[in-house]
Amino acid sequence: MTYVWRIETVTEAARARIAVARLAAECAVPTVERTRLATALGGHLRQCLAKGGTWELRLEASPAGEAVLRAVVSPSPGANADASVDTPWTLTVPCPEPGRIAAGAGPESEDPAGLAEALLGADEDTAVVLEMLAEKEELVAFHREELHQTNQGVLALHAELDAAGRAQREAFAAERRAREEAENARRRLRFLADASAALNASLNHDEIVRRLPELLVPRYADGVDVWLFDEEDDRHRPTAHPGAAVLAARTGRPQYAADHPGGLPGVDDRPPSALDPARPLLCIPLLTPRRAPLGVLTLWPPGERWDPDDAVTLIELARRAGIAMDNARRFEHNRDIAETLQRALLTELPTTPGLSLAARYLPATHGLNVGGDWYDAFRQRDGSLITVIGDVTGHGLHAAVMMSQLRTALRAYAVDGGGPGRLLTRLHDYLRHLQPDLFATAVIARFHPDEPTLTWAAAGHPPPVLRLPDGRVRVLDAKPGAMLGIPLRQEIADHTERLTPGATLALYTDGLVERRARGIDPGIERLAGVLGAYGSDALDTDLERSADGILRPLLSDSEREDDVCLLLCHLHG
Repeated sequence: MTYVWRIETVTEAARARIAVARLAAECAVPTVERTRLATALGGHLRQCLAKGGTWELRLEASPAGEAVLRAVVSPSPGANADASVDTPWTLTVPCPEPGRIAAGAGPESEDPAGLAEALLGADEDTAVVLEMLAEKEELVAFHREELHQTNQGVLALHAELDAAGRAQREAFAAERRAREEAENARRRLRFLADASAALNASLNHDEIVRRLPELLVPRYADGVDVWLFDEEDDRHRPTAHPGAAVLAARTGRPQYAADHPGGLPGVDDRPPSALDPARPLLCIPLLTPRRAPLGVLTLWPPGERWDPDDAVTLIELARRAGIAMDNARRFEHNRDIAETLQRALLTELPTTPGLSLAARYLPATHGLNVGGDWYDAFRQRDGSLITVIGDVTGHGLHAAVMMSQLRTALRAYAVDGGGPGRLLTRLHDYLRHLQPDLFATAVIARFHPDEPTLTWAAAGHPPPVLRLPDGRVRVLDAKPGAMLGIPLRQEIADHTERLTPGATLALYTDGLVERRARGIDPGIERLAGVLGAYGSDALDTDLERSADGILRPLLSDSEREDDVCLLLCHLHG
């Protein structure tokens, strides 16, 4: 069903709008859609009237089987040539019940009462729509407020997350700094431990001084100078050393000389050094445990300045270096005393017709192993020559003093006569009763000018080696006695060996033949080989030079960690 209205005036437009609204209501068009239709149609009709001319409104109910109302506004055909070019305006609304349109509801059926009723219905529809719009606006306002509160919560949550993120980043940064500080502390402690081991590995203070730059450059210093005080050095006399070093020597406190404060803990700040004003320097005194100054360690920084923790590490290293140098000097002093005493107590060999003697004593070069090894040669009343070589347990001054007592006791016992075994037995009793904590080893050999016989006895000592005139060598390893001084009674027996002119007897201590990695037996075999290969003419001509020639190959692989004694007894041909 189609309805058509021709519109030229405002009244005709109002009537047409009202009629459309009434038809839409009869067709059960929803209120909102009716209001949208009336409002849109009224607005478009006003635009058409403003253009002028005659316009045609068609209302189609359920066209082509569709449940809709379609309103079409177009220029009236033939009434306005200019308006005919406008595109028809169309609006479609749903129409659930198109069959309910009453008869006579066309464009000519309006009367004033119907118009009033239609206007009232349109106003009621508008009021309903306005109420609905008010409800919608309240709902929108509620949702807007809810959205605002949600946004506020989201902003607060973002702020909390941001604060939590900052706190987490700060915690991570603090943890990273703590981890770096712990790693740096471990690195410094590891450096101090390694440096202390390197410094204390040597008992030579010159070696300690040489190792200090190797330990410090380039990690902790760009340059190192070690100023050591000599006994005759006057530390109060101006020298070529920086003033900060002189002040550190006088006060015993570390000094930092630079054109800026160092801020180093336990260090006094000083003006820059006149010797090198462009570079900072740190002067640390080297002190003994008794706070006596040994010297000054002067350092130049690897960069612009030192980190305070690195400065503390350097001061601690200087303290340990001072202790190591003091220990080395005391060791060297004691070692020199022991060696001097040892050499003073060694016997000047007697001259015996038909028999040449040559002795060598070499102190240990590593450690305080000086003292304890000894040799002796003296005559008895019957003209026999007693030769002895021995080794007292222990080292140092105590061993040297005990060695002198043992040598004196042996000479006293030898005055009464007796063979080598008897003398060793009496020495054993002497040590067992008067020096219960002292032990010794020894070999005694007796030569008689009227008898071509060698009498010897050993107590826990490496066996003598006898070279025959033809170059053959025998190791005199007959049953020896036990070590002197052990808590057991023993009677040490004599052994005899017939001698022929040109024979050579070698007495020695274990420092000559014993090596820690190989034991003593290979060393005795080497001694026998060297002695056997040595020429008889050389032994007859110059026994002193022969002693050096025998020692040289035997000690070529030795670091001399123990004293070495060698006593050669050569029977002239």
